[in-house]
Amino acid sequence: MTFATIMPFAILINGYAQVLNLTINYFILAKAWGIVILKVRNITIPLFQAWRIFLKIKQMPILKTLCQRSIMRKSKNEALLISRHINLFLNEYAPSQKIRSEHTIKSYNVAMTLYIGFLETVKNISSSNFNCESFSAQNIEEWLLWLMEKRNCSPETCNIRLASLRTFLTYLGKQDVSFLHLSNAASQIERKKVYRKKVQGMSKEGVKALLETPDLSTKTGRRDLAFLILMYGTATRIDEVLSLKVNQLHLDVKKPYVTILGKNDKIRTLYLLPKAVSHIKRYLKEFHGESPRPADYIFYSRNGGGKMSQTAINKRIKIYAEMAHSFCKDVPLTLHAHQIRHAKASHWLEDGMNIVQISFLLGHEQLDIAFPFNIDTFFTIIEPKFSISPTTSPTKKC
Repeated sequence: MTFATIMPFAILINGYAQVLNLTINYFILAKAWGIVILKVRNITIPLFQAWRIFLKIKQMPILKTLCQRSIMRKSKNEALLISRHINLFLNEYAPSQKIRSEHTIKSYNVAMTLYIGFLETVKNISSSNFNCESFSAQNIEEWLLWLMEKRNCSPETCNIRLASLRTFLTYLGKQDVSFLHLSNAASQIERKKVYRKKVQGMSKEGVKALLETPDLSTKTGRRDLAFLILMYGTATRIDEVLSLKVNQLHLDVKKPYVTILGKNDKIRTLYLLPKAVSHIKRYLKEFHGESPRPADYIFYSRNGGGKMSQTAINKRIKIYAEMAHSFCKDVPLTLHAHQIRHAKASHWLEDGMNIVQISFLLGHEQLDIAFPFNIDTFFTIIEPKFSISPTTSPTKKC
C-alpha cells in the first residue's frame, strides 16, 4: 500500500469550517480578508482510503482543536486589551478629566484593585484571562455581596465602589463599542439602600473653643487658625479651601468676598466678615509676602509649594479637637472638616437665615443634601433653645 503524509488544514470562512488536506512539508500562517488558515497536525493515512471515512473520523477532533485554539487566542487578546484600558483609565484618563479631589482618583484605584482581587480569589479568573464575562452584571453583584460579607463594607462604601466601576465601564465602552453592553448592564444594578446618619453638630461655644486651641506663637498655629476661620466663615468643603488661590480672594473691595470653585466647576461667591478678613490679610502677609503671586495656593505645602493634602489638615483638626474637648465637651473627639461646614450651616439656620439661601451658599441644589435629616425635626431640636427667655443665649456654655 502507498502511504503519504497528509497535513489537514482548516479554512474558516464566514464562520464555516472546511477541512483541506495538502501534501506539503511546512506551513506558514496566513490571514487575509476574514479567511484564517490553521495547521492542526500531521496525519499519515493510506491514499486509497475513502475520504468520507477520514472526514467522519478526523473532522470533529480537528474542528474542536481549532475552535479551542481560536477561543484561547481571542481570550488572550481581549485580556490584553482590557488590561491596557484599565491602565489608561487610572493613569491617564481619570487625572486628565479635571478631577479635583485626590480621593476620587484613589477611590477608582481601590475599586479596580478590589474587583480584580475578587475575580482572582473568588472566581478564579486571572488578569491574563479577562473577557467580557469577567465584568458581567452577575459578577458585579456577587462582588458587592462579597464586599459586604467578607470585607464588612457599609452600604455607602459599596455604592462608592460600584460608582467607580461604572465609571470605568463607561470609559471602556467609549473606547471600544464592543464593550458598550457592559456599561449598560452595570447601570441597571441597584445601589445598596442607605440610611442617612445624623451628623453630630457643634455649638457656637464649641466652635469658639476650637478656634482658641491653635498656638499663635508658632507659624503653624497661625496658619491653622487662618484656615479654620476661613473654612468656618464660608462653610466650604475642605478641598474647596485647599484649592483656593490668591487671585480668588477679593479683600480690598467694599464688601470683601471669596470666589469658590465647587463641584462640577460651579462658581459661587461668599462674603467675608471683617474679623475673617483681618486674619486672612495677616496670614497672606506672613506666608506670601507683600506681593503674593495670584496663581499660588493660599494654603500651600512646605514641600514644593503645591496644594496641602487633606490628610495633613485632618490630622491638625484632630489634634485641636482633642485639646478643645478637654475644656468644652461640645467639641467631638472625632471631629472632621465636614462637621465644621455643617456646624456653620446649622448656625446660619439658628440665626434666622432662609434655608434656601443656606443651600445656595453651601453649593447644594437640593435642600435634603444641605441638612442630612428632616427639617421639621431640626426645628423641634432648636426651638427650645429660643423659648427659654429673650435674654438667654441659645447656645450652651462650656
